[in-house]
Amino acid sequence: MTKYKYALQGTVRCTPACEISDCEVASEQSFVRAISLERKRTERSRKPFVLVLLNLNGIDAMNGTGRTYIHGVAGALASFIRETDVIGWYRYGSVLGTIFTELGANVTPKAALSSIASKVSSALEAHVGREKSVQIEVSYHIFPEETKGTNPFEGIDPTLYPDIETKQGSWLGSTGKRMIDITLSSLALLFMLPLFALIAIAIKLSSKGPVLFHQERVGHLGKHFMLLKFRSMRLSTESTIHQEYVRKLISGDLGVPENGVFKIQNDPRVTAVGRMLRRSSLDELPQFWNVLIGNMSLVGPRPPLPYEVEVYDLWHRRRVLEAKPGITGLWQVNGRSRTCFDDMVRLDLHYTQSSSLWLDLKILLQTPRAVLAGDGAY
Repeated sequence: MTKYKYALQGTVRCTPACEISDCEVASEQSFVRAISLERKRTERSRKPFVLVLLNLNGIDAMNGTGRTYIHGVAGALASFIRETDVIGWYRYGSVLGTIFTELGANVTPKAALSSIASKVSSALEAHVGREKSVQIEVSYHIFPEETKGTNPFEGIDPTLYPDIETKQGSWLGSTGKRMIDITLSSLALLFMLPLFALIAIAIKLSSKGPVLFHQERVGHLGKHFMLLKFRSMRLSTESTIHQEYVRKLISGDLGVPENGVFKIQNDPRVTAVGRMLRRSSLDELPQFWNVLIGNMSLVGPRPPLPYEVEVYDLWHRRRVLEAKPGITGLWQVNGRSRTCFDDMVRLDLHYTQSSSLWLDLKILLQTPRAVLAGDGAY
């Protein structure tokens, strides 16, 4: 007979006499963290993992019958998992999960899913009976996801990112951050109207075309939006030069430029006025409108172009998934274009992991100095 100990704080410890030597069902917080860490491990190792979720369909974990049932389900999972796999609460009291780590280079995801599904079905039937096992909704999620076309965010499975939902309950997704965005962007748009008018006149006098430039960018969770800038280029210019440069920059094929600047310089597509606007970052001012309507935040990672994310490494995607894009950020106040792409991403991820009101205020206060210095701006 198998015996289990049950802790009300979200941990089930299974200590069966002969089937399982020792098993822990992690709390929801620990399990969510384990999913996040396993994604990061896969980003480096390229060995996929499978997340299996078992929806217990409203079983009351607090009464005797519910406890016995959960013990049976936990025992079913523990009966065939490896020592490196993790069992835990994906949603405490309602959804149990198991992370099957590092499938291995020689195992195809399809074959792994088939094997795991067969074992889950057999184990549940053996531990809780066929009648109860068929009432459990089982879903399987593999990371990295299979992308659709060239957009790596079209195939994103939100189930694999429960920690991002948790982040939205932090400063990054707080009402306070949004209220600061609305207040400061409104004031900026109001008080900078005379400057906007002068820039518009300069653009119209220097080259043909509209004052504002609309450009598709990739925002939070991979959602596309139209970013506004003051036009700094001539009309009918192709993006081929920039696309090729970005591909080399992200892949690391660019090497280290002699002057240490990771950005196209003396771009023939840029007008004389546009060059001045870029150097002073004045071309970015219309993005206060993007902040006001909610596409962006004042502080956050810069929003990438669609053809940039096409060549992203797995771990690069986190800069888009974990936070709303911003006008300024740690990258802008720490070297700008003198920082290589990987280091830029690391700065973005550092921001998402340690974001707070005080960090936002610090970045906002440092931004004017970085802009006036013009270091790394082209």
